[in-house]
Amino acid sequence: MIPPTTFLLECLHRAGIRDVVTVRPATGGVAALAGIATRRDAPPLFVKAFGDAPTDDVFRAEAEGLVALRDLGGVATPEVIRAERELLVLSVLHPRPHSRSFWEQFAHALARLHLNTTHPRFGWHRDNWLGRCQQVNTWEDDGFAFFAQHRLLRWLGQPRVDAALDSADRAALERLCQRLPDLLPDRPACLTHGDLWAHNVLATPDGQPALIDPAVSYMWAEVDLAHMWSTSPPPEARRFFDVYAELTSLDDDWRVRMPIVQLRQHLAVLAQFDDDWGAGDQIRATLAPFRRRS
Repeated sequence: MIPPTTFLLECLHRAGIRDVVTVRPATGGVAALAGIATRRDAPPLFVKAFGDAPTDDVFRAEAEGLVALRDLGGVATPEVIRAERELLVLSVLHPRPHSRSFWEQFAHALARLHLNTTHPRFGWHRDNWLGRCQQVNTWEDDGFAFFAQHRLLRWLGQPRVDAALDSADRAALERLCQRLPDLLPDRPACLTHGDLWAHNVLATPDGQPALIDPAVSYMWAEVDLAHMWSTSPPPEARRFFDVYAELTSLDDDWRVRMPIVQLRQHLAVLAQFDDDWGAGDQIRATLAPFRRRS
């Protein structure tokens, strides 16, 4: 079996990038192989590849999302150098600093993204990818219908999901979807990152917050907030949530809603990975009030 770094080097050479000396592994990703390529007389590159790409457009869709976040939302993202079927090549970002001020800056950047990109409909002009699974972005006028059909119920029928959730759990999910207008506020759509956990927040060379690995769509802003809230952000990020809430005028009940909004991401994790990092337990706990007592 070819070592991952050798595979990445071969992909770069096939793409015509032949001045790479070495490739070292990059940490953080769970769906694709990734590395940092050192070049002879040019800046390093970040490279990502699939051994067996799930579709021809997975990296093109990701590259489009990076450009949209930057051009439409004003958020820093890496420069797209190459986006092909088997290979995505980006400029290299820096690790984020371990400081509260960085996370406060990020709160301002995320609030601007969400407040300045409102849209009359929910969806995106194309489907894209969340890990190795297709994210369906069919346009809808109703955010509750969009979230129910394309972010929650679409995971039913996936083998790992059906194995982890029994029939009562699946029925509870359907009942929760029917009650979404009572459980969540009616918010407008805005451009969302779509996979916003702390590992996807890095820094530009001058220390500004920057984002990677998007699964963009026009959706509720709280999809991004819930993912960050629910995936163990570092201690220095605590002020991020208060600043974001102040800037976006969130009501005091936003924390109560996070488990319901985060169901989408828990279901996606459950569908894709044998080790679900506790997602199945979180799903069952959130669905418990919607199970019918016998």
